[in-house]
Amino acid sequence: MTRILIILVIAVGASSAFAKTQPNVVLIVCDDLNDYITGIPGGAGHPQAITPHMDRLALSGVAFRRAYSNHPVCAPSRSSFLTGIYGHTSGNLFWSKWFQNPVLKNSRSLMDHFKQNGYFVAGSGKLMHHGKPDEWSTFKYKADYGPQVYDGENRVAHPSVPKPYGDIGAVDGSWGALEDVPYADDGNSESGWIYGDWSKLTPFNPETDPTPDERNAAWAAEMIEGFAKKKAGQPFFLGVGFIRPHTPLHVSQKYFEMYPLDELELPTIKPGDADDTHYREVFDPSHKGLRYYRTLVETYNGDEEKALKVFTQAYLACVTAVDECIGTVVDAIDNSPLKDNTIVVVTSDHGWQMGQKDYLFKNSPWEESCRIPFVVRAPGVAKPGTVAEHPVSLIDLYPTLVDLCGLPSETRKNGSGAPLDGHSVRPFLENPQTGEWDGPEGALSMIYFGEKHKGGGKNLVDHQHWSYRTQRWRYIRYNDGVEELYDHDSDPREWNNLAGSPELAAVKQELKRQMFAMIDSTKIRTVSAEAAPEAQNNNWDWFNTLDANRNKQVTKDEWLAWHKKSAARKGKPYEEDVPSEYFEELDGNNDGIMTREELEAGKR
Repeated sequence: MTRILIILVIAVGASSAFAKTQPNVVLIVCDDLNDYITGIPGGAGHPQAITPHMDRLALSGVAFRRAYSNHPVCAPSRSSFLTGIYGHTSGNLFWSKWFQNPVLKNSRSLMDHFKQNGYFVAGSGKLMHHGKPDEWSTFKYKADYGPQVYDGENRVAHPSVPKPYGDIGAVDGSWGALEDVPYADDGNSESGWIYGDWSKLTPFNPETDPTPDERNAAWAAEMIEGFAKKKAGQPFFLGVGFIRPHTPLHVSQKYFEMYPLDELELPTIKPGDADDTHYREVFDPSHKGLRYYRTLVETYNGDEEKALKVFTQAYLACVTAVDECIGTVVDAIDNSPLKDNTIVVVTSDHGWQMGQKDYLFKNSPWEESCRIPFVVRAPGVAKPGTVAEHPVSLIDLYPTLVDLCGLPSETRKNGSGAPLDGHSVRPFLENPQTGEWDGPEGALSMIYFGEKHKGGGKNLVDHQHWSYRTQRWRYIRYNDGVEELYDHDSDPREWNNLAGSPELAAVKQELKRQMFAMIDSTKIRTVSAEAAPEAQNNNWDWFNTLDANRNKQVTKDEWLAWHKKSAARKGKPYEEDVPSEYFEELDGNNDGIMTREELEAGKR
């Protein structure tokens, strides 16, 4: 769950004719990263963000000022852009495992497509939300959200986070410096820092141990150095997944000190900015973005400025920390023979709303949540230090790499798969101001609401919220037909909803037409019996099945026990991290107990 940064590197080996025609690829993915690259002409990121490595990369490539996530929440975003297929095309809209989806399992992922075309494919860290090792030739480390604070029994929020915000939990409810918590000598019995996946606790010493992100960066640099020493041979695809600035916002004190609270700038927030939006009408107040903002301000006794400064400091500290990890990888490329033949792409799975519109989370339809960094460095193709203004999105990543690497455009395994939905951004690399592109006029984002078709067979498009961004406009349409419209020429902060303006009725209608043409209802998949058989059985009561002792509430132990039995019944390995995270998503008030209402709300 995820904000991400992706660095994609395509290295053309100079030592053989084969290498010249088959570029190498290095893909670095970070989580929950806003477009805070400030080192580009007219950069619109946070003015105080310290990102020298991303800035350097941007100045040596093409920066896309209007790049957007198609699914501004972790799992569906990753399963979409790493398969090149919209969630509404495949029906894989939220937390389901992508490799069990009827469409995606019959389509080749980006990694598998490169592997099938002769590449050695290596990865490490958080790339897909649900990993599938056989997509890779080799895979090093699983996704690891550590370091996290351990109290001897459970993972908890950092002690510097006051309540009630700290009660949100060990992941979303935590920020703080690594130096503020003692080292755990035994992660199974003593308090302190730990890391590792959800099923294993490993002690972490901030004085001697690299963080998971630093470990992945070092691994990637070592791999690049090893590939650079090879005289010729098989091209490679290298994927690296960084966690930060995804919560918990835990990094070294030195990064916090780069952003003194008394000097920190906040985005300009208009009082009552949410009043002309519709989001609060369609989502319950317990929805994370609304609840996190409300709880943060409450934690600081109604002092919104102080509350947002504390959170922003921690977020920016993590941005700078992950920027250094990016620098480790890019330096390995630039200090090797690969430098002059390397294409680098930097992006994120989605953004993170930093308090605008009384919202603190991802998965909103507005600019801050949907917008992502996207930079391409391509010697011989991209024009260094230039900016492309035309909207693009993550769905365009896969076809761009296919184009630049000269791979076959057919990515389906069979007739049950789907072709790529996006378009190559190569024309903008060659000329950032070109008007010649076969892609759409705008970028499409879907805000998941659920599969509310109790009777089955209804079109999934009707149940989601949609956001569409052109160079000038953002058009939002909720699943009840209510609309929002923002003019970025005069209102870049999206303060004034113009959807009710009679003068803009024709503009709104045209944007709606363009958006639904992109959605293309003929391709929308219903949730099939193969994808979710239990969800289609109207007589099946999931809550009663989960509620083993029939006390009208479900504990986390009951939830995990059901998922463990379900995995055994299906003959599949049990991975506790996925249901554990999902329970936290559904537990609206974070009391460790799930009610029927919370379960139903989370299924929407």
